[in-house]
Amino acid sequence: MENIRQAVERARAEQHSSKPQGFDKAGTPRQQIDSGAARNGGIEETELNPRYLETKRIVSHNGADTRSRPYDMLRTQVVQSMATNKWRVLGVTSPSPGCGKTLTAINLALSIARQPDQPVVLVDLDLQRPQIANSLGLTGANKGVLDILEEQATLQSSIICARAGKQRLNVLPTTPTRVSSELIGARAMRNLLQELRTSYKSHIVILDLPPILSSDDVIALLPQIDCILLVAAVGLSKASEVEECKRHLQSSNLVRVVVNKATEANTNYYYY
Repeated sequence: MENIRQAVERARAEQHSSKPQGFDKAGTPRQQIDSGAARNGGIEETELNPRYLETKRIVSHNGADTRSRPYDMLRTQVVQSMATNKWRVLGVTSPSPGCGKTLTAINLALSIARQPDQPVVLVDLDLQRPQIANSLGLTGANKGVLDILEEQATLQSSIICARAGKQRLNVLPTTPTRVSSELIGARAMRNLLQELRTSYKSHIVILDLPPILSSDDVIALLPQIDCILLVAAVGLSKASEVEECKRHLQSSNLVRVVVNKATEANTNYYYY
């Protein structure tokens, strides 16, 4: 536990040195969470800013938006596979950074959340370069994965209930750290994933993971994950990289490979 405590302290020091401001580079305001946030069953709740989500290409909370259709198609096949196999924890990864794995994870989570009686928990486990909180416009959240690992916060107190229109999404964010391998391999991480399973039995749990070829973090987590969604990108991901990822995942349940950043002419090949 002392090693975990030291790692989290270093992570917090990094966070304070690069604390995000209230506006992004385009001047778009981010939604703030504070002590006056609404409560839903003891969970902090905040309304997401639809204009901000638009700037981040997060669209699947709105079923009337035609851009949500590829995510809805992906949702149907992923959910069916998970239900058939009684899988509940889905990891989303990519060969390398920039493939759009976080965007896919968020849009997929919101698309699933639009289904009746299918709640979702979205967890940011890309500990070195977390993006979920920024992508959703959530700032000011003072609890997250690192606090849970250090036993400074509980899972229930760290979950944020984010709402986009009528869709509600449970989010567990994190702050960045350079010592992710130490944290990923700790017993506290195994306990956290087990608690997610037991505390959210009716939920699909989606983990936004680091790129699989960037570190050993994903490989260390694979035994605790039911299935994997691999996100590759046209013009960025090489066929050799995708094959290397598949070799790492050969003992895992690879539910789909998403081909991201395809041109409109090739949207029929969005995923396979």
